[in-house]
Amino acid sequence: MLEVSGLTTRYGEISALRDASLHVGSGEVVGLIGPNGAGKTTLLNSLAGLLEPSEGTVTFDGEDVTGSSPERLLRMGLALVPEHRRIFADLSVEENLKIGGITVPAARRQPLLDEMAEQFPVLRDKWTTSAGYLSGGEAQQLAIARALMSEPRLLMMDEPSLGLAPVMVDVVFELIASLRDRGRTMLVVEQNATRMLDMADRAYVVRSGAIVAEGTGAELRDDERLFDTFLGN
Repeated sequence: MLEVSGLTTRYGEISALRDASLHVGSGEVVGLIGPNGAGKTTLLNSLAGLLEPSEGTVTFDGEDVTGSSPERLLRMGLALVPEHRRIFADLSVEENLKIGGITVPAARRQPLLDEMAEQFPVLRDKWTTSAGYLSGGEAQQLAIARALMSEPRLLMMDEPSLGLAPVMVDVVFELIASLRDRGRTMLVVEQNATRMLDMADRAYVVRSGAIVAEGTGAELRDDERLFDTFLGN
C-alpha cells in the first residue's frame, strides 16, 4: 500500500530525516519507535504532505505522491492523527467530526457520525460539548475519530499516548488493538516502545534522522542490544 524510498527532509541545511525507506502493507500495523528528536514526526509529516521532502519518493497504491498536498493525500485515503491532537477547541465534538468527514460524499457523513458515536461512547456522551472541555484521553479519542471520518485506507498516528494518564494510555492502546482487529492499516509513531512492539506486526527504529533497524514486533522487542541502542545506553 505505502512504499517510501530514500526519503530525506531538511529544515534549511539540517537533514531531520535521512534516506528513510519503509513499506506498509494492507492490513498491517507498523510501528515507528525511537528517542525524542529522532525524526519520527518529520517522517509522518512528510508522508502526510505537511512537509516537502528534499529527496526520495513516496508511493501510495502504486501512485507517486511525493510532495502532494495534504488535501490530495486525504482524498486518496491517507489520514494523520497529529501529535498534540490539534482538535478545534471552540467547536463541539460533533462539529469536529463533521470537519473530519468533509472529504467524503455527503450521503456517507451521517452514517459515519453514527459509527463514531457507537465506536466511541465517551464522545457520544459529550456530542454537543465544546472539545476544549474534554480530558486528554477524550480529546485523543476525538482526534482519532475525526481522522476515521475521512474513511482512510491508511491511518497514521503521531504519539497517540503522549501526555496521557496511565489509565488513558491503556484506553488508547485498546482502541488501536480494536482498529487492528477490524483490519485497519496503521502506521504509528509511539514513545512507549514495548507497548507498540507488542501490538505491531512490524516496526522500524528511528535514530538521529535515520532508520537503523527493522523487524517484526517480537524480534525487536526481544533484541536486548537493540533496546540498549534505542535507549541511548
